[in-house]
Amino acid sequence: MGVHDGAVAIVTGASRGIGLGIAERLVAEGARVVITARKPEALAEAVQSLGGPDHALGIAGNAADEAHQDEVIAAARSTFGGLHYLVNNTGINPVYGPMLDADVDVARKILDVNVVAAFSWIKKAVAAGLGDAAHPGAVVNLASIAGQGASGVIGWYGVSKAALIHLTTELGYQLGPDTRVNAVAPAVVKTRFAEALYEGREEKVSRAYPMKRLGTPEDVAGAVSFLLSADAAWITGQTLTIDGGVTLGGAF
Repeated sequence: MGVHDGAVAIVTGASRGIGLGIAERLVAEGARVVITARKPEALAEAVQSLGGPDHALGIAGNAADEAHQDEVIAAARSTFGGLHYLVNNTGINPVYGPMLDADVDVARKILDVNVVAAFSWIKKAVAAGLGDAAHPGAVVNLASIAGQGASGVIGWYGVSKAALIHLTTELGYQLGPDTRVNAVAPAVVKTRFAEALYEGREEKVSRAYPMKRLGTPEDVAGAVSFLLSADAAWITGQTLTIDGGVTLGGAF
């Protein structure tokens, strides 16, 4: 019997990378998933890799678009008969370098997608009746160690993730006992999204980690699955750092 048998989860930004890794883990443990991303073709491939329409449904759209959020939440309930988990994985980081070099409109966009959209997803999911007796409502937000310290190069992304961490704390406090809200804060995970942080110098970057390697989507997926599960039933408002030990010595 799977940990998540009978559960229905929404995982945003899940056509590849960490999001797809999370969806794979949840399906392997008995859940059915609704995944989102911008590109229909990539979503269709991901759905097939997850076992097809009996296990997964893909809906293309902009994660920050409220109409898209409504469509996805309604589809989860109509297609799979309920909604128990929400994983806010979508995030953007369109700029690298000093913060003052970024346009104000870019800063607003990062905050809108990485923080405000996550809040909107949670608000709508709770209003739609997140969870039931078998699988109480649970949310996991994808934060980052960038929200826990300075990087020098992805500052606005870090600001957005710091805000997401506090959103997690506040909603964990406010939404109990019916809905638990937690977050994970990964260090560098080997995905296309993070390539600029390690491409061409992976061995050098990895030496800063006590575990001597970068993260993988599977590393994050296991932690997310735990936080959604009944094993974490008394955990809410927390952010679990998943970093191979890189922040133990104060390094980013």
